[in-house]
Amino acid sequence: MNTPALHALKTSAVLAATAGLAILGAGAASAHVNVDPASTSEGGYSQLTFRVPNESETAKTSKLTVTLPRDTPFTSVSVKPMDGWKAEIKEADLPKPVTANGATITKAAATVTWTADAAHQISQHEYQTFSISVGRLPKAGTTVVLPAAQAYTDGTVVNWNQAEVAGQAEPDHPAPSFVTTAPAGEHGAGAHAAEAAPAADTTPASATSPAEDSTPAALGWAGLGAGLLGLAAGVTALMRTRSVAKG
Repeated sequence: MNTPALHALKTSAVLAATAGLAILGAGAASAHVNVDPASTSEGGYSQLTFRVPNESETAKTSKLTVTLPRDTPFTSVSVKPMDGWKAEIKEADLPKPVTANGATITKAAATVTWTADAAHQISQHEYQTFSISVGRLPKAGTTVVLPAAQAYTDGTVVNWNQAEVAGQAEPDHPAPSFVTTAPAGEHGAGAHAAEAAPAADTTPASATSPAEDSTPAALGWAGLGAGLLGLAAGVTALMRTRSVAKG
């Protein structure tokens, strides 16, 4: 029989399950190494911030290497200093000469590597952000792919280099990427705004700020709260139904 009490319990169970799935989904989404560009305007400069979470329960993240585009190379790359991390930019010959801003380029920055000292390695349940300033960005509509290799203290290396294909499920280790947009102005007006932007947050996740409450993980906890409220409502409904039955 589909009594009011049974209906209330079913509703509570559905809400609790939904909250659990929300948390699992948020955890999966936040576990990826991703890139957040301050600007995507064609011909401009941008600060690219990589968010790197530590996924190992037994080892720490000690190194990050980001590979830069070769077909549409950046003519300018600089690194934001970080306490406890040594940054190194390596150049390499291009597969073929590229013309940029009227100049022919045969060599460009190929990788950026950050290496931590023992005191600043990324531990369990923590993340770190790494920022570089690059330019100029390629023409609008270009997908800029930035494969990343995350090294752990136990010798494990996780390569975030898998391509995402429209209409298909997201791969296990997608490469950080973004798509360029139309120029901000005739000469990329405002393109240098990223370089004047406030410094990117380099605080580990264990000391997050209120502004981060809109992250997927925060939304996951909000889902849990909704599930618990639904469960409480179901229990209340059950108690009321029993009370009416006794009356």
